[in-house]
Amino acid sequence: MTKVLVIVGPTAVGKTALAVHLAQHLGGEVISADSRQIYRGMDIGTAKATTQEQAVAPHHLIDVVEPDQELTLAHYQRLAMDAIAAVWARGRLPMMVGGTGLYVRAVLEGWTIPEVPPNETLRERLYERAEREGHEALHAELAEVDSAAAERIDARNVRRVIRALEVYRETGTPISELQHKCPPGYDTLILGLTMPREWLYERVDRRVDEMVAHGLGQEVRGLLDRGYDPDLPSMSALGYAEIIQHLQGELSLEDAVALIKRNTRRFIRQQYNWFRISDPKIHWFDVTEPYLRQVETLVDRFVGTGW
Repeated sequence: MTKVLVIVGPTAVGKTALAVHLAQHLGGEVISADSRQIYRGMDIGTAKATTQEQAVAPHHLIDVVEPDQELTLAHYQRLAMDAIAAVWARGRLPMMVGGTGLYVRAVLEGWTIPEVPPNETLRERLYERAEREGHEALHAELAEVDSAAAERIDARNVRRVIRALEVYRETGTPISELQHKCPPGYDTLILGLTMPREWLYERVDRRVDEMVAHGLGQEVRGLLDRGYDPDLPSMSALGYAEIIQHLQGELSLEDAVALIKRNTRRFIRQQYNWFRISDPKIHWFDVTEPYLRQVETLVDRFVGTGW
């Protein structure tokens, strides 16, 4: 049975550092589960693993598409499962690491995802309606035709709301009825990293300041100069949307940075809804306490190797 080590948790908690440490000792390779790191050229704002970290632990499913291309959940799932199989076949340990709960659950739970081709005309009309009437109007429509999907999808996640409406209009069947689960049968160990919320918020604030100091503004300007539309879904990512507002003269840099920090805190709260502390399948560790030896012992029992 294929073994998969999984590391989850909120942004900025230290998942990459732990993954690189474990991969170095275990001969592991990282399969990224981050919906923003799939985009090429978006490095600083998505906190991709550095060149040095990737030299220690090979990373897969980062830099997969251009910022103006789409990677559907079904496509990500196939790529991730193929990567897991390839890593395991090489005699190495697949390590799924990231904070996108949708990606993690789609792979580990084996979701059957409807592969309905995008209808760009319909999407454009729905996006225009969201602009005109507000995202709540689209979510209300989704609740009428697919209450189960509406309960799972945050009204502010316009992209996912529109996708659910698109599937319903194209097939006549709610997306929640088309999504089933067929677990791939992996032998998994799921590690969850956490820390007191206020400490995590302070860590996020420092990280945002470092991103700006290391050239986040120049990275975003470079993307715009290369012709990428600021309304692309990729450009709505945390850090990018706010800096775009600054570059367009809508916000001062100080206000843009403050908004990134505030929006990241909200994002962290959403992540904890995907990865619940009460989930018995996740072994949680508070990274503000000595925890590494406990993790190594747990992982050692899982993979059967010594340190």
